[in-house]
Amino acid sequence: MPQQKTVLITSCSDGGIGSALAKAFQSKGVHVFATARTVSKMTSLEQLPSVKPLSLDVTSSSSIDAAVDAVRKETNGTLDYLINNAAINQYYPALDLDMVEAKRMFDTNYWGALEVTQKFAPLLIPKKGTVISVSSISAHANIPYCSALAASKRSLEILMDTMRVELKPFGVSTLSVVNGVVRSNAQNWKHFEDRKLPDNSLYKSLEQHIHDRISEKDGVYNDGIVRVDTAQHAQKLVDEILAGTTGTLWIRGQAGE
Repeated sequence: MPQQKTVLITSCSDGGIGSALAKAFQSKGVHVFATARTVSKMTSLEQLPSVKPLSLDVTSSSSIDAAVDAVRKETNGTLDYLINNAAINQYYPALDLDMVEAKRMFDTNYWGALEVTQKFAPLLIPKKGTVISVSSISAHANIPYCSALAASKRSLEILMDTMRVELKPFGVSTLSVVNGVVRSNAQNWKHFEDRKLPDNSLYKSLEQHIHDRISEKDGVYNDGIVRVDTAQHAQKLVDEILAGTTGTLWIRGQAGE
């Protein structure tokens, strides 16, 4: 492959931030490895130049290994940017969290990002590349009913802060991206109507209030918060990444500009 910059992005299913990032990167001439657990869910990327769809489940070691091998073969063992974007969410009171599902969230949001970073690090080092991990304003704002997501994303930021020091001797940088409220089909909490609170929940009387609070229409929450357009958000973030921004970046919406 020519000296074209390369990026691998986790979770690029249609309608999500990962998909928008893939489109923004390829528009800048970057070769994109767009990944998702199910490749058929990346239809909007199929015909784009310089986009290579790959299957990748960040909770599966064998799946990560296969993705590393695929990238290594195509790039002669290098990678410029790794973006840990894959995440799942629960919008539930902490006392009502299903522990199996909460642990599954950490497996994706934290442990998955760590293992992906571990295994792609040998490709990043030759290019003195950058690890980017997508966090959330919920990791800082103590938003009710978002405790597990907040904890997993704050943990991810701490991981990036530590790896910044550990990877510096090898020329690899890190960036934590604190997203505000960005429009995305990947927001699991919009399906809260299918996730009723337990009958014995202390918050059962607030069930409709919780649902109403997180419902949205045309990108606007019932409490008046406007969600940022995904494509605009992705373009701004890609510009920051290509400009060499490192550390922590608070970007758009309620996370600031």
